[in-house]
Amino acid sequence: MIAVITGDIINSREIDVKRWLAPLKKTLNYYGNEPKNWEIFRGDSFQLLIEPQKALLAAMHIKATIKQLKSQDVRMAIGIGDESYESNKITESNGSAYIMSGDCFEALKKQTLAIKTTDQNFSESINIMLSLALLTANNWSSTVAKVITTTLEHSDKKQEDLAQLLNKSQSSISEALKRGGFEEIMTMNNFYKAKISQI
Repeated sequence: MIAVITGDIINSREIDVKRWLAPLKKTLNYYGNEPKNWEIFRGDSFQLLIEPQKALLAAMHIKATIKQLKSQDVRMAIGIGDESYESNKITESNGSAYIMSGDCFEALKKQTLAIKTTDQNFSESINIMLSLALLTANNWSSTVAKVITTTLEHSDKKQEDLAQLLNKSQSSISEALKRGGFEEIMTMNNFYKAKISQI
C-alpha cells in the first residue's frame, strides 16, 4: 500500500514563482527524490509518493511551508491504495493510489485537503476531522506557519531548541503552536495512523 499526494499552488500566478518553488522543492526533498518520488509539473502542480503513515503530516508540512508566504495556500488530495505500475518518474507510475489521489483532487471544492482510501467509512470520518482542522490551518499566519514547519522538521527537538533556532522566546513558540492547533493536528495524525494500518 502506498500514498500519493496530488496538489497545486493556489493563486500561483499572483506571486513570483521563485518565491514558492524553492521552499516547495526543499520540503518535497524531505520525503524522497525527484523524479521517482516527487515531481512538479504543469507549472504549479506536484505529486509526491510516500508511505501512507507519513502522508497526512507530510501534507501539513507542505501546507505550512507554503503558508509562510503571505496570501499563498495549497490544495492537496491524498490517495491511498496500491501501485500497479512503477516508473522512474512518479507522473508515469500508476495504480489505485494514483487514481484515487487524482479523483479526490478533482473533487476538491472549497476544502484545501482531503483523503480518499478504499475504506469509505474511514475516508468520511477523517475528512470531517480535516475540514475542522482546516478552519485553523487555512488561517495560519506566516509566523505560525514558520514555527509549525520548523517543529515538523525538527520533531526530536524541545521547544527551547526551536526557540533558539528561530531566534524567538520559548513562550512565543508555545503560543504560535497553540494558535496553529498543532497539538490537535498531532492527535488527528495519531488517529489517522492507527486507522490506516488497519486498511
